Amino acid sequence: MVSFAGAIVLGFQRYFDFSGRSSRSEYWWWILFVLVADVVLTYAGILFGTYNDDTTMGLISGIFSLVTLIPGIAVGVRRLHDINKTGWWVLFAFLFFWLLFIPILLLLYWATRPGDQGDNKYGPEYQSIES
Repeated sequence: MVSFAGAIVLGFQRYFDFSGRSSRSEYWWWILFVLVADVVLTYAGILFGTYNDDTTMGLISGIFSLVTLIPGIAVGVRRLHDINKTGWWVLFAFLFFWLLFIPILLLLYWATRPGDQGDNKYGPEYQSIES
């Protein structure tokens, strides 16, 4: 069984290693490390002023996310190999997440825009009711 520290070391040692296998403990310790470190770094960014409302993440946590992205994908691929599944499922899940996320962002953008001036094909311009 891989320890917490061992999983972190293996994650960085096998940074670009998409072959072979990873145990459950290696995978889940790596996930825990990334999640906890990201939360800690986000709060550190808020405290030290590298996090602002104009970005979705602070500078420190953003760099950390970029540094751990490839080894996270690699350990996911190796974990699937351990249960005799292709690592392409990790890529599929990653792409599928973004394919769902982009329309959500688009809907949020549209929902925050002011309405069209004048009538459009869906009806007359909305008139607020004064009470």
